[in-house]
Amino acid sequence: MKIAVLPGDGIGPEIINEAVAVLHAIGKRFGHSFDTQSYFFGGAAIDKFGVPFPDETLKAVQEADAVLLGAVGGPKWDAVDHSIRPETGLLAIRKKLGLYANLRPAKCYSILADASTLKRDVIDGVDLIVVRELTGGIYFGQPRGISTIDGGGERGVNTEVYTTPEIVRIAKVAFDLARKRRKKVMSVDKANVLESSALWRKVVIEVHKDYPDIALSHLYVDNCSMQLIRDPKQFDVIVTTNIFGDILSDEAAMLTGSIGMLPSASVGANQRGLFEPIHGSAPDIAGKDIANPIATILSVGMMINLNFGLKKEAEAIETAVMKVLEEGYRTGDIYSEGTVRIGTKEMGQRIAKKILEKVV
Repeated sequence: MKIAVLPGDGIGPEIINEAVAVLHAIGKRFGHSFDTQSYFFGGAAIDKFGVPFPDETLKAVQEADAVLLGAVGGPKWDAVDHSIRPETGLLAIRKKLGLYANLRPAKCYSILADASTLKRDVIDGVDLIVVRELTGGIYFGQPRGISTIDGGGERGVNTEVYTTPEIVRIAKVAFDLARKRRKKVMSVDKANVLESSALWRKVVIEVHKDYPDIALSHLYVDNCSMQLIRDPKQFDVIVTTNIFGDILSDEAAMLTGSIGMLPSASVGANQRGLFEPIHGSAPDIAGKDIANPIATILSVGMMINLNFGLKKEAEAIETAVMKVLEEGYRTGDIYSEGTVRIGTKEMGQRIAKKILEKVV
């Protein structure tokens, strides 16, 4: 199984190193062969090639069976032209690989409930997933840009655009996923003021006719953001637009205690997916061996399950993570009194060791 690895920037290389080590531990334990090759992407690619998504990396991801990404961006590249900022590489890779659905699970492990800023009884047992449309909406709509206006000053424009086919395919992803879970879908929009959201709701309702076994509900995005804090256990599958999903999934991350715990998968019509933690590059802690690698390690679990159908191997990764946490080991972001603070490398090593010891 050929995997293109894009470490990226900031803490990206550190967390990727531990995730790849866990992947190879799975290979050794279960008799699989994973071919992992690293390529420049994001700010690191700008420094070397002048662009965030060089041709060599594009060729590699198109030939790979899956892509594992660390994180991109940072203040170092804030001054570069907007068209070649590190984040444009993310938009480009999603487009090139046809990755239109981003799956972001948020699961609160009981053992980490006290790491959240919310009350234990509110978040203990939370198990939801945000299905975010990834290649449409305001991040891609035209016209866009900054222009000068008469009399001085400038005008910034971004356009929220969705078509029926785009909404149909993401709705199907959400309904199909719900069938494997608790059979509830919450569609989130702003249909009371946005025409694009009015179309979104109309199409989701139409697609739902093919899924009579699934309970469909609707919320405006502002109400949903409130409900995620008030009663997050009411949610199972949340399906929403690109920008709303971007925001709500980060909010959902804090239900788990730390954004450093959440993996994600970006998938499309073909088998090749992109897997990454939902957090950023955190340049302020890069190189200090304090970043949490668990989100990236769990992203590996999503990769081998969704991309390669290795369900028991994916379960072994999650179990190994749980056992290390149960033994009281924590990185700084999830540390609490009575636990043992460890670094990025040690966390990754302990998880890999659990896998190799066959205790999971």
